[in-house]
Amino acid sequence: MDKIKIPFSEFNFSYARSSGAGGQNVNKVNTKVILYWRIFETSACRPEVIERFKNKYGQFILDSGEVQIVCQEHRSQKMNIDACVERIHFMINDVARPPKIRKATKPKRSAVLKRLNTKKKDSEKKRLRRGDY
Repeated sequence: MDKIKIPFSEFNFSYARSSGAGGQNVNKVNTKVILYWRIFETSACRPEVIERFKNKYGQFILDSGEVQIVCQEHRSQKMNIDACVERIHFMINDVARPPKIRKATKPKRSAVLKRLNTKKKDSEKKRLRRGDY
């Protein structure tokens, strides 16, 4: 399955002052990036992918129906933008493929017999240790 690529034009960015490392730069430059993406209006994803995204990553979806990703790991705004876009692509591709359905199976007959024989042997060993045979 091909990876889903969301067009860059669908993203809206907001910037703020970041906390953490950066020296005096922290007080002057808006390096923190907040990415907004209207997931329910996108043409890049099928509805079932959007539903799986909502179930798995629902905590990132605002009441307005926008996905919000915040990144302030790096000292530069550009690197934080790239990190946000990379994160959203990872999340959407994580839910792109439907989960594998588990098939119920039984243990093989030989495995059951082996387990029962081991239990019998252990029981006999412990019975012999008691001395009241």
